[in-house]
Amino acid sequence: MTHDHAPDTQRLTAWVHGRVQGVGFRWFTRARALELGLVGHATNHPDGRVLVIAEGPRPALEQLLEWLRSGDTPGDVRLVVETWDPPRGALTGFVER
Repeated sequence: MTHDHAPDTQRLTAWVHGRVQGVGFRWFTRARALELGLVGHATNHPDGRVLVIAEGPRPALEQLLEWLRSGDTPGDVRLVVETWDPPRGALTGFVER
C-alpha cells in the first residue's frame, strides 16, 4: 500500500544525548509526537542515547525537535543531533522501543 506524501513531509532522525533513559523520556516523546500527528519511534540505545525517528509535516517535526531541546523534557538532555531525509513511509503510530 502506497501513500502520497505531502510535499513538506520529511523524516527527522534525532540522536538525544544526556540522561534520557529510565526517566520517562520515550513515553513523553511519544505523547508529544502523537499530539503533533507524527509517526515513528523512540528507541533506547546501549550507549545511553535515545534515537527518535519521526515522519510528518516539516513544521510539526520542527516543533518536536524544538521540544527535545527545550529543557522541558524528562531527564537531562545535553545534545540533540538531527538529520533530515525524505520520508520512507512504512511507519504507523508512534512506539517506544
